[in-house]
Amino acid sequence: MMDSPGLLFAACLAALWFTAQAGAYLSRKRGMLQEAERTDLGVILTAVLTLLSLIIGFTFSMSISRYDQRKDYEATEANAIGTEFVRAGLLPEKDAATVRQLLGSYLAQRILFYRTGDAKKLQQINACTAQLQKSLWSSVQNAASTQPTPIMALVASGMNDVLNSQAYTQAAWWNRIPIAAWILMIAIAACCNFLVGYTERGLEARAKRLIVIPLVVSTSLFLIAEIDSPNGGVVRIKPQNLESISSTVRGS
Repeated sequence: MMDSPGLLFAACLAALWFTAQAGAYLSRKRGMLQEAERTDLGVILTAVLTLLSLIIGFTFSMSISRYDQRKDYEATEANAIGTEFVRAGLLPEKDAATVRQLLGSYLAQRILFYRTGDAKKLQQINACTAQLQKSLWSSVQNAASTQPTPIMALVASGMNDVLNSQAYTQAAWWNRIPIAAWILMIAIAACCNFLVGYTERGLEARAKRLIVIPLVVSTSLFLIAEIDSPNGGVVRIKPQNLESISSTVRGS
């Protein structure tokens, strides 16, 4: 569900609204609250809402930092591939042509990785990427073994950067907000909405208050899920740097 922010929004809105209605129903069944009880519950509600806002703010900060990390690694990948494409010219002519052809195919797969949101297609892209990585390293390894010179070591080092940058990107894709944090936020949000419903005054207040907080909290969780999900939703990393390198590669 965290990879489907729209579904998360709908589920949270329905669940939180139902929780608020449950609190209002229990309040009506129990009867009018005493003023002292209402005051005490108001203090508790304020404390819980404050805690919820802090957790949402902290989680939003976590999602932003992860989003920025994914953007940085996209640029790192593009730089590594572009550098190695240039260094491939240091190889013998036949090996250089092979490496550059493989780098072009590899670059196309990396761009597809950022553009694709379908899980099955991503598996195919990852499998093709792994195969291209083996071929790329094999091509450079053969040339370096034949001519173990500092220049060949530079080319091999550049290829190592290409492979490492993809691994760092994949690690950043897996670095998501923990499920425990989501459960904690939703549980505290449900508690807040229950208290809002339980302390409501009259039908007019219920109609206004019992939808506002579920809507606001659900929207906040939706935004966090949008930013935190690498392949789902609308807010995604665009492979601008990789596309720029791709234009350079095609023009070479």
